[in-house]
Amino acid sequence: MPASLQEVKRRIVSTKKTGQITSAMQMVSTAKLSQIQKHSVSYQVYASKIRSVITHLAQSHLLDSTSVSETGKDQAGKLNTLGMLKQRPVKKTGIVVVTSDRGLVGSYNSNVIKQTLDLIKENGHTKDDVVIIAVGGTGAEFFSKRGYNVAYEFRGVKDVPTFREVRPIVEAIVTMYSNGLYDQLFVCYNHFVNTLTSIFRAEKMLPITAENMGDDDLTALDEDQKYHIEYETEPSRDAILEVILPQYAESLVYGAILDAKTSEHASSSTAMKSASDNAKDIISALELQYNRARQSAITTEITEITGAQAALD
Repeated sequence: MPASLQEVKRRIVSTKKTGQITSAMQMVSTAKLSQIQKHSVSYQVYASKIRSVITHLAQSHLLDSTSVSETGKDQAGKLNTLGMLKQRPVKKTGIVVVTSDRGLVGSYNSNVIKQTLDLIKENGHTKDDVVIIAVGGTGAEFFSKRGYNVAYEFRGVKDVPTFREVRPIVEAIVTMYSNGLYDQLFVCYNHFVNTLTSIFRAEKMLPITAENMGDDDLTALDEDQKYHIEYETEPSRDAILEVILPQYAESLVYGAILDAKTSEHASSSTAMKSASDNAKDIISALELQYNRARQSAITTEITEITGAQAALD
């Protein structure tokens, strides 16, 4: 019995230490969540304005006629962002999958990966038809081990991502699209709703078309509500789009990463809270077991002493 008491006591001590760690991790995740939420609120204003500008350009058919080059870069070596407007028959589909670099985030990663696989299956794609752009180590490792073509990996996203981090990702995405590595691109991530809820989103990023930008909303209006928008451009239509399109692509990718990171912190906080609560429940059960075992040991000792005393008498 003493050995059993010692074992239960060790388990209580070990579980208490684990509970302290998970409680600390919960506080850290909650602090990160609060910080990134403040950042997200201000960014949403900018993202909304950029999308509004692109929507108006699409409605005015400014995106319809541009001098789109076949290559990813122009003669000066500068990235050809007008390639994002080029449409072609879909033979391969690119998917940007945003996951975390680590575990201990509950069902966050598994939900994104499962829903992405469902998206691939629903669209009738095979491994040969899909090109994966992985933001986060978990998604990169998962798809690599299962034989998917992981054309680009980006790891080490900060807890509160900066806009500068997104630019090499966008450049790689646009270059691969312009070079024909894939013919359309989706961004898949977990959208943050609240601390307990996140929703999977799959947004079509490339090619940029009027249909993607809400032109359908315009065509759905009554005849007396329809209007035609005209723009006078200076210095040229292409020059303006070369400035606006990269900002739109960066805002879309950065917004997805920012949203996904917010969902990751919320999921981590929830998971660590659940782990801390479970640790408390285990400690309570072990303490009850310890007290019962200790009481049983004391009762046994008293019985033995009483029996020995009776034998002497």
